[in-house]
Amino acid sequence: QVQLAESGGGLVQAGDSLRLSCAASGRTFSSYAMGWFRQAPGKEREFVAAISAGGAATYYEDSVKGRFTISRDNANRTMCLQMNSLKPEDTAVYSCAVSRVPYLGGRYYSPAEYDYWGQGTQVTVSS
Repeated sequence: QVQLAESGGGLVQAGDSLRLSCAASGRTFSSYAMGWFRQAPGKEREFVAAISAGGAATYYEDSVKGRFTISRDNANRTMCLQMNSLKPEDTAVYSCAVSRVPYLGGRYYSPAEYDYWGQGTQVTVSS
């Protein structure tokens, strides 16, 4: 079993920054790739960013490239998403997830590759 807990969401204005954190317990944290997904009201879950087990490989959805940065601290079992220059279209519930492999390769964007999910944290960006 794995437990994931997100924190750091909130209400901000366009152009502001937020830093989301995901704390993990229950599985050898450093052995598995992880990712962030988001879901806006009325829309399907969308890939945001992913990171390999060791942190060397990172992947981003096109609309967040250059604005968001994913990172992980395996010693402290946490993963973070630094979000800068936020836009109203970034408004969504953001969830972290852990995969069952250390490196996802070309499959990082697929929710099916992740087998444990957090409850999510709301990010609201006003214009």
